[in-house]
Amino acid sequence: MAPNKKPGCLYGVGVGPGDPELLTVKAWRLIRGAAVLSYLTNEQGSSQALTIAADAVAEAGPLQIQLPIAVSMQTERSEINRAYDRGAERIAAELSAGRDVVFLCEGDPLFFGSFSYLLDRLRQLLGDELRSQVVPGISSVNAAASVLQQPLLTQRQSFAVVSGRHSDEQILQALRDHDAVVIMKAGQARPRILQLLAQSGRLDDARYLEYIGREQQQQVDDVRQLADEAGPYFSLFVVLGGIDQGVVAPSSKELN
Repeated sequence: MAPNKKPGCLYGVGVGPGDPELLTVKAWRLIRGAAVLSYLTNEQGSSQALTIAADAVAEAGPLQIQLPIAVSMQTERSEINRAYDRGAERIAAELSAGRDVVFLCEGDPLFFGSFSYLLDRLRQLLGDELRSQVVPGISSVNAAASVLQQPLLTQRQSFAVVSGRHSDEQILQALRDHDAVVIMKAGQARPRILQLLAQSGRLDDARYLEYIGREQQQQVDDVRQLADEAGPYFSLFVVLGGIDQGVVAPSSKELN
């Protein structure tokens, strides 16, 4: 970095689960005014986050630089990590040149978000020179509860979020120990998750959603009707325990 040159600021901006109208006012303002806009793309160059934020991006000036980071969403992590390494280096160069960078992230940047991996690398690359802010977004968990119009938690209930990439034992323990459980990244693990829901006796408590907030959104209230096959990446199970009315059982002293 040139002497006395102020580095740019990195903004991790959540764009929500899919509905463009769920962008916050702050996210919209930062996207529109960003000197550099960065986002992940698949191997075909398509970006879900960019699609969600398209209306805000359309209001940006003609000088806005777009910095796509191509990532192949495969199970094997070595190539994914190399893509994050390359992306972090490109973002670091823009920041060191004094340009602010807005990185778009589906849902919330720090909740199963790709921004987490870039932020970690940029801290290593830039150290104390890194200036950063995070703008939270609506997560798919909260959006799912809104679609179902069911509370995730009431009163004394407990809540857990797990991933379809967790082991059978971890998922079963969450289903047994918590009133409400959300199982993220459920697509490839869908047949296994259905078996675990049956094993834990929680099939009746479970709901299944795909592509929340998007045109192709799907909701299945009786998960027994789901095909016993893998589903799309953007899918999750919501397992609820009903509403705790807050009624406390009388003590033995009160009963006497």
